[in-house]
Amino acid sequence: ISAVLGDINHISADAMVNSANPSLLSGGGVCGAIHRAAGGALELIAELLGNAVHVLLSDLGFGLPALTVIHAVGPRYLDGKRGEADLLRSTSTAIAGMLNECKFQSVTIPSISAGIYRFPLDQACEIAVLALEKEVSISCNVCLVCFDNKTLASYESSISRIKTDKSR
Repeated sequence: ISAVLGDINHISADAMVNSANPSLLSGGGVCGAIHRAAGGALELIAELLGNAVHVLLSDLGFGLPALTVIHAVGPRYLDGKRGEADLLRSTSTAIAGMLNECKFQSVTIPSISAGIYRFPLDQACEIAVLALEKEVSISCNVCLVCFDNKTLASYESSISRIKTDKSR
């Protein structure tokens, strides 16, 4: 697991994760940027599917730098007392399950729920890194793509803590 500063739409991988909203339609943040980069084709598929699925595997690529788009819907953070952490952990576990099942060798993943869904950044990063480290059972280059330096620092801190804990 590594973290990089960049635009998820410019990093090649077998799969990329879209931090989607429940409708899977274009929205703001990373989701909107991925939909715009796909040039409308991703939006058409999302319209057909509606909100019937929370994690969708699509082997079309849509002109993106990955052959597969995994839509992952993270929770909105309300007050931290409504199971938000468990829901975010479940989202990361579902992503890991998809990676394992499809045997992807590389994946790019944006920060999920920490933007417009207002999940506290450090907590979101810690949950994602722990779940991915625990649940990804194949050899896969997991690249956490960060939009800004604050997110990068938070992911790097989480990754460092896990490496330290594993070496003990």
